[in-house]
Amino acid sequence: MVVHLWSSTSPTLHGAGPSGPRVGFVVSKAVGPAVTRNLVKRRLRHLCRDRVPVLPAGSMLVVRALPAAASASYEALARELDRCLAKVSATTDDPVRAVISR
Repeated sequence: MVVHLWSSTSPTLHGAGPSGPRVGFVVSKAVGPAVTRNLVKRRLRHLCRDRVPVLPAGSMLVVRALPAAASASYEALARELDRCLAKVSATTDDPVRAVISR
């Protein structure tokens, strides 16, 4: 799993203050056929739903699933996501952070 977190305290394009955190997912064909990719995406979406409140306001999180995510259990995906989020959250000096887990 690869996790990118971008934090910004600057105003949005429309001049309003920072909005709530946003999350996006990238699940390529390397993960497997469409059914498998959709299953991985649904699992990641559900896992991120509980973790969004801990993200800074106005931040963007991109979660990219690697091929190993296809055979990982829900619990394994949860542990990996928590580990990656803890790692990117610990790095506060860079507005754009990435964690790659192989």
